[in-house]
Order: sequence, then C-alpha cells, then structure tokens
Amino acid sequence: QNNPQSARAQPLRDARPHGPGPRDAEQAGGDVAHQVGRDRGRDQSTDEQGTDGRPRDVLVADPDYPGFFRVIWNQHIKEMNDLTATERLHLMSRVFAVERAVQQSMAPDKINLASLGNVVPHLHWHIVPRYHDDRHFPNPIWATALREGRPRPTADLAKTLREALENAL
Repeated sequence: QNNPQSARAQPLRDARPHGPGPRDAEQAGGDVAHQVGRDRGRDQSTDEQGTDGRPRDVLVADPDYPGFFRVIWNQHIKEMNDLTATERLHLMSRVFAVERAVQQSMAPDKINLASLGNVVPHLHWHIVPRYHDDRHFPNPIWATALREGRPRPTADLAKTLREALENAL
C-alpha cells in the first residue's frame, strides 16, 4: 500500500485541486493541460489562449472557493525553469493579472498563489481568494477543513472576473 508505483497507477478521486491525473488524461485520449483545467467538469475557461503553448485561465468550479483560478501553461512543461525567460515573464504577468482581477472583484482578505505540480506534473498556478472565515483559513485549502465556510455570492461572478481580467491585461 505504501508502494509509490501502485499509488500512481490508481486514478485520482479527489477533484480538488487538480482533477484527474496525467495517466487519466492519457487513457481518456486528452492532453494533460486539458485535464488539469477540468474540475468536476464544470470549470470555465475565461480566455481563448492556450492553443499556442501559452497560458490559459480556468475559473475553477469550487463552491467553497469561488474565484479560484488556475493559470495553465498549455504546452506540457513540468518546471518554471523549463520555460525561456520571456515565457516565464509572460506566464507570471498572466498570473499577476488574474490575481489583480480577483483582488479588485472580490476583495478577499488574502490571495494565495501556488505552483505545486506534485500530483499533476504540468506547469500551472493556483490563484485562490481567501477569507478569514473560509473552510481552511489560515491553512492551505488542501489541508483538513477547520469549519464550515461562509457561502459567498457567485451570481455573475464569472462575468465580473472576466471583465476585471480584461482590464488587468
């Protein structure tokens, strides 16, 4: 049971934060970036970028964390240092634009930026608005929940964030 090989062969069941793993993507005939960008099949791409290997923004459909984005480098890259200096600048400019849009639209207490890639070794950044009364605060959203979070309004949130992102770029 502690064998890392057997653990990798098992499909990932917890959709947060990454969705299906790389092997699931291959078995489904899709690319890893597409699978990383799907969370329970309801995430929304907020742009048309990504077809040229550049980043794309995906608004994660997580009722506990409305406004949670992933910025995904479409081309399969594992590490930031695998990008050229220009590509790194482009990616981080996009991450910071999403962060700015979330900040302006939602006024969270804090925004977490994270690039982990331990479960899905594909370059992507998480932009997560945090509130003092969310389920996990002050711990990471991947930790055990500490409380029931307070529901946040989500009506027109995708539209509001999309407009704020256009202005941030």
